[in-house]
Amino acid sequence: MRPSSALVLAFAASTLAQDQIPLVDKVKGWFAQATAAVTSAVPAAASSPVASGRAKVAETIQHPLTLENWKETLTVDPSASTPTTQEWLVYITGGNATCFGFCGNATKAWNASLPFLAAKPNAPKFAVIDCDAEPLLCNSWSVGPPSLYYFQIPKPLADQSAPAATVRYQPLNRTSTTVDTFKKLVLDNDFEKVEPYEGYFHPFNGELQQYGLALPLAYVMWGFSKMPSWLPMILISFMSRTFM
Repeated sequence: MRPSSALVLAFAASTLAQDQIPLVDKVKGWFAQATAAVTSAVPAAASSPVASGRAKVAETIQHPLTLENWKETLTVDPSASTPTTQEWLVYITGGNATCFGFCGNATKAWNASLPFLAAKPNAPKFAVIDCDAEPLLCNSWSVGPPSLYYFQIPKPLADQSAPAATVRYQPLNRTSTTVDTFKKLVLDNDFEKVEPYEGYFHPFNGELQQYGLALPLAYVMWGFSKMPSWLPMILISFMSRTFM
């Protein structure tokens, strides 16, 4: 394939990727952003003590993940004897930029469910990624909010060898996710029914991570996401006329 053709396909793929979000959601998202802008000058009502308490609990028992710290955070307790496996449950959220303002319901349910999940015998550790704040990390994993990543990370043996980490990815519904959704996945072990992910974007063992391509590709995807939706089509049209 000629370089020009490959570039055209790249632009087309980025355009299609942007169009995976339904038009209705986009319109609602734009309306939500406009409403937020109008009401930002009005003092917000005090949040309920229950909601504030749940948010505080969430802050104390979950680890914020960033592009710089996720590899050091998603590990096994060094004091644990081998062989052992550490479970991590990572909640992926976002704001207006990556979730069009529709992650609030799922995030409230996640915060409310954490005390129940943490009370489970041999409970997993918890972490959170805000894709608005960490777009490169989300792009390098090829994940979007709201969703959950369930990691089972084995501790390396004395010779530093270890089985591959098992990961399961579960997208969440923006409007219908409740506390029971998380209870069923974690407490009722419904996560075990989810097929483990073994593709190119596997955070630990995927080919993109192994060959150092995940972050460069994340930059490319991030750059495409910043383009106006009409720009790729204009470039494709211009390049098609140039090379025809």
